[in-house]
Amino acid sequence: MSKIIWITGASSGIGEALVYQYFKSGDKLIISGRNRDELFRVKSNCQNSFNVHVFPFDLSETAILQQKAADAVKIFGKIDVLINAGGVSQRSLMLDTNLETEQRIMNTNFWGTSVLSKSVLPGMMENGSGHIVVISSLVGKFGTKLRSAYAASKHALHGYFDSLRSEIVDQNIHITIVCPGFIKTNVSINALVGDGSNQGVMDNAQENGMSAMECAKQIVTALNQKKEEVYIGGKETKAVWLKRFFPRYFSKRIKNAQVT
Repeated sequence: MSKIIWITGASSGIGEALVYQYFKSGDKLIISGRNRDELFRVKSNCQNSFNVHVFPFDLSETAILQQKAADAVKIFGKIDVLINAGGVSQRSLMLDTNLETEQRIMNTNFWGTSVLSKSVLPGMMENGSGHIVVISSLVGKFGTKLRSAYAASKHALHGYFDSLRSEIVDQNIHITIVCPGFIKTNVSINALVGDGSNQGVMDNAQENGMSAMECAKQIVTALNQKKEEVYIGGKETKAVWLKRFFPRYFSKRIKNAQVT
């Protein structure tokens, strides 16, 4: 049976790749992001795309998100799966990053995701089922240089949605937190530097990372299995286990790591 899936961050990267994966499955899609033209480009890549609805808005504008969620529900009548793939990264030292930029990162990555999820959750509970997906990051499990606000926003997602999962354990609603590592997307190009402008450069690690399409395939598999948390990428995913079981060794390695 087809599902109604709302994907934020759908104009590029992992979000775009997820659109194509679910479109092939015959699901009805609501695709969101800031760039209306790019969303229509994604829609145009889906043949017979009458089941793909373009719904643009800016996740960082938290005051409008409850109404946007209400409007999204009206498109097909309900939301079965919300995939929170929208977000923005960072490439600047903490002391060089102005407060406005830090707030924009938190608004986009944490508040945008939490407000949309909180807004669609009552409808899922009324329908008796649902799935909320949070695209976090390996940096949601540990911090690195140049990503202080970004790491904070992703850590916040884990605390918020782990807590929510325990609160709705008897509601037949699943929560999956996805932690990608180095995926070949424009995330580093679009990453914010201290003054809020884009870095404009592709990191070497992203350039040589897993393809967005392979990442999306692994995410779909994890969601079908109703996994609570999944790490996707290459050898960088081992850092999660290093930090857990060998924290002092990990701390030394991460302090000396050459990150961009």
